[in-house]
Amino acid sequence: MNDYTWDLSPLYTGFDAPEFATDRSALDDAIAEMNRFAAECDSLAPSELVHGYIRVSERVVTLIGRLAIYANLRCAADTTDNEAASMMGVLMMKASETTAAEAILQKAVAALDDPASLADTDSSLDEYRYLLRRIKEDSRYLLTEREEALFAKLNISGANAWSDMHSYLTSTAKAEYRGKEITLTEARNLAYDSDPAVREDALRCELACEESIRDACAYALNSIKQQVLTECGVRGFSSPLEQALHHSGMKRETLDALLSAMQDYLPQFHKYLRAKAEYLGYTGGLRWQDLFAPIGKNDRKYTVEEAKDYLLGVFGQFDGEMHDLIRDSFAQRRIDFFPREGKVGGAFDCGIPAIGQSRVLTNFDGAFGDISTLAHELGHSFHDKMVFSHSPLTQDYSMPVAETASTFNETLVTSIAIKQAETAEEKLALLEARLSDAAQIICDIYSRYLFETAVFEQRSAAFLDADTLCAFMTDAQKTAYGDGLDADTLNPYMWVCKGHYYSGGLSFYNFPYAFGGLFARGLYAKYEKEGAAFVPVYKQMLHATSVGTVEDTAKIAGIDLTDKAFWEAGLASYAEEIEEFCALVKR
Repeated sequence: MNDYTWDLSPLYTGFDAPEFATDRSALDDAIAEMNRFAAECDSLAPSELVHGYIRVSERVVTLIGRLAIYANLRCAADTTDNEAASMMGVLMMKASETTAAEAILQKAVAALDDPASLADTDSSLDEYRYLLRRIKEDSRYLLTEREEALFAKLNISGANAWSDMHSYLTSTAKAEYRGKEITLTEARNLAYDSDPAVREDALRCELACEESIRDACAYALNSIKQQVLTECGVRGFSSPLEQALHHSGMKRETLDALLSAMQDYLPQFHKYLRAKAEYLGYTGGLRWQDLFAPIGKNDRKYTVEEAKDYLLGVFGQFDGEMHDLIRDSFAQRRIDFFPREGKVGGAFDCGIPAIGQSRVLTNFDGAFGDISTLAHELGHSFHDKMVFSHSPLTQDYSMPVAETASTFNETLVTSIAIKQAETAEEKLALLEARLSDAAQIICDIYSRYLFETAVFEQRSAAFLDADTLCAFMTDAQKTAYGDGLDADTLNPYMWVCKGHYYSGGLSFYNFPYAFGGLFARGLYAKYEKEGAAFVPVYKQMLHATSVGTVEDTAKIAGIDLTDKAFWEAGLASYAEEIEEFCALVKR
C-alpha cells in the first residue's frame, strides 16, 4: 500500500481486528436494547418516549454506521473484495433487525400531538425539532412494523443486490482499445484527451464495454425501478418523484422554478456546443466524443503534490478551516487517487461521523479537471465537517443541498483560475472547462431527469429491454441537447454507466446536481460581493442543511428558492460567459 490509497485504519485495521469484533457485539446489544424499548414504549410518558427513542436509535446508528462504512469503502476500493461484500450483507441483515422496532417507535412518537413542541420546555431536545417534525410528517407513509421489516429484508436481495451487481459489472467490464484491454472507467477518462483520434477510439471502447453488459444492467434497472414503484404505491406516494421531493425536504414549487429556468436557457448552452464544434472544425452540432475535448491551451499535467499545493493556495484565501481540512486530507491519506482494476469509477466523498473525518475516492489522471474534481469532493468533506457537530440522528442532509458545498468549491477554483489566466488560450481552456461542466449540469442532467421520468412512467406497463432504454436515452438527449449535438453521435448507453439510476432508496438523483450548481453559483456571487463577511453565513447555512428544509436553509443566505428569478440569475451569468467564449473561439 502506498500514500495514494486511502487509510481506513482510523476505523478498523481489518475485519479480524478486535475493535471490529467489539463493535459487532455492541451492535447486537444495541439492537436488543432497541427492540426491548420498542416493546415497552406504549406505557411511557411523552418525554420518556422521545428521549428513549433518541438514545437507542443513536446507539444503533453510530455502530451500524461505523461498521458498514468500513465494509462499503473496502468494496468501493476493490469490488472483488468478497470478504467486504459478504460483511455488507451481514450488516444489512443486522440493520433490518431494527426495522420493526424503528417503525413502532416512530409511530409512537408520531402519535403525539406535537412531538417537536416538547423542545419548548426541554432545551436538550432543541436540536431534534426538525427530526421530530419530520417523524410526524413521515408517519403518513409509514407501514406496519411487520411490513417495514419485510421490506427491509427483501431489499437486501432486491434493489441492493441489483445495485451491487451493477457496480461490479461497470467496474470490471473491459473492451479492446488499441490492441489492449482497458476498463470502462479508463475508457471514459480518455474522453478528456487532447487527441481526437484517442477520444474516438476511447468512445468506441466505452460503447463496447457498455454493450457487453447492457442486458444485465437492463434487468437490474427494471427490477430496481419496479421495486420503487411498488413501494411508492404501498406507502401512498403518488409517484417516485413525490417520494424523492419528500425525502429531500424540498417543495415541488422549487423544482418547477428550477426546471423552468433551465428549459428557458437551453438554447444558450446549445449555442456554446455549436461554437465548440465550429472551433474543432465541424459544422452543425458537437460530436458526442468531443463533449469533453479540451480546447485552448491548458494541457499541463499536475502531480498529486502539485494538486495539493494548488488547492491549499486557493482555499487558504477563502477560509482557514477549509484550508486545514484539505491539508489533513492529503497528509493523513483520506483520499484514494488513481484508477485501477476493480476500483469503482467516478469520484465520491463519504463522511464518517464516528471518527469526524471523510474519505474521498477519485480517479486522478493529472489534468486541471482532476483538481476541480478534488475540490468538489473536498467540498463534500467540508459539508460533512459542518454537520458533524450535530447529534448522530441529525447529521443527514438531503439530495439537493448535498451538491452545494462541492459545487461552490468547483466554482471558486475555476473562477480564480480564469481570472489568473496569463494568455487568451489559457483563459479559453479554463472557460471551456467551466462551460463543459455547466452543460453537464444543465443539458445532461436534464436529459437524465427526462430519462428517469420516462422509465418510471413506462415500467409498470412493461419490461423495458435494453433497446427500449436506449431509445428513451437518445430521445432525452435530443430534447436536452437540441441542435447543440450532432444527432448521429448520441450515446444511447448513458443509462448503463451512471450508478445514480441504480438505487432503490434514492430516485431522481439528477436534478440535485443542477440545483447544487446553480445554487452554488448564486452563493458565489454573494461571496464576490460580500467577501469575508459571507463565509460565516455560508458555514451557518451548511450547518443548518441537516436540520431544516432546503427552502429554510436558503433563507439563511437571503435566498427564495421558489422564485424563478433566482435560478435565472445564475443561468444569466453562464450566458454571459458563453458570449465571451464564442468571442474567444472566433478570435
